[in-house]
Amino acid sequence: MVRLKGFQKLTPINEALRIFFHGLRIEKLRKVTVPVHQALNRVLAEDVIAEENLPRFDRSAVDGYAVRAEDTFEASQFTPKNLRIANGNEVGEKEAKQVWTGNSIPKGANAVMMLENSKRINDEIEAWVPVTPGENISKKGEDVSKGDVAVKAGTRLKPQHLGLIAALGITEVNVVVKPKIAVLATGNELIETGNKPEENQIFEVNRLILSVLCQELGAEPFDLGIAKDDVNEIVKKLKVGLEKANAIITTGGTSVGASDLVPAAVNSIGKPGVIVHGIAMRPAMPTALAIAHKKPIIILSGNPVAAMIGFEVFARPLICKMLGLKREFRLEIKAKITRRVSTALGRRSFVRVHVSQHGEEFLAEPVSTLGSGVISTMTRANGYVIVPENREGLEEGEPVTVHVFDNIEVVDRSV
Repeated sequence: MVRLKGFQKLTPINEALRIFFHGLRIEKLRKVTVPVHQALNRVLAEDVIAEENLPRFDRSAVDGYAVRAEDTFEASQFTPKNLRIANGNEVGEKEAKQVWTGNSIPKGANAVMMLENSKRINDEIEAWVPVTPGENISKKGEDVSKGDVAVKAGTRLKPQHLGLIAALGITEVNVVVKPKIAVLATGNELIETGNKPEENQIFEVNRLILSVLCQELGAEPFDLGIAKDDVNEIVKKLKVGLEKANAIITTGGTSVGASDLVPAAVNSIGKPGVIVHGIAMRPAMPTALAIAHKKPIIILSGNPVAAMIGFEVFARPLICKMLGLKREFRLEIKAKITRRVSTALGRRSFVRVHVSQHGEEFLAEPVSTLGSGVISTMTRANGYVIVPENREGLEEGEPVTVHVFDNIEVVDRSV
């Protein structure tokens, strides 16, 4: 009956994170070699060092004519400078040689005249615009010099990084192996999608949501399935997770009801067990944080929205630390809240909003401040606003910071 009285004390988010990570010793993950074309969004395990200059030689940055810049001084359309087409691979006085973007600069030339600023007449060109020494030339090593760090370890590899690595002639990179995150759902009422539900049964969706969130961050989910509200069954599945994965995320069974058995199951596995239970936040208050056999266990609410917010606050920084990343923050934009929002004093509230652009300003329309089980609020939202613990809400028109997780609608198409 003591459990049914609710949480006697709630831990602030920052304190919960401090306690959790202070108790963890996150081991460095091993590295694995993958082809560059398969490395998108992987995290680089070691610096990529340029073994040659990029460009490897002085090259033209445009289509045009390689010239001596001094031969074009004072040129204009009214008083063009006439230059002979060079016969060989060297440009002499008052000569020009046609080059295309990426071609090496012929000996003697120190600039490139753009094609559209000249006109060829038989074996000569008319130069209509003066160029300065070095103009339209990409110098040897201008992009990356031999021996430079081209891409730093700990970088999440995006198309631009992969392009630079490929330009250096590198075909494989060493990346951090994907951390394996075991995902478990609990509850007698849960059934797998695809089955026919009986009365009082619901489809289990949180494993899918949490698994995809793990994949989005570059982790590999490991499915532990659904456990009934039975301590022995929960313990059995948790032990598999501890054996097979780097961390465990559970959903459901973490409040203070008679069937909320996950914290007790975790405590029976190993010390220190649950170190934080009950967070001063809304939604996701029943979240618990635990450590067993030196591995982290994040115990999330069974309500889909609360599970997603709990993942955002606790699992996201954990996975980033495992990968050797600084936390990857959401895109943040300044907006105005379109109507008043009430929140609970003493809890950090995560208000779902739909933000859209109207001319030069962004407006954030609250989607819902309640209903942590109403998953459609997350599909109608594209961001969230954090209301701090010392506030009892937001006033209409108040400037807010929106943490964006989906595309932003542009209402005024003139921008």
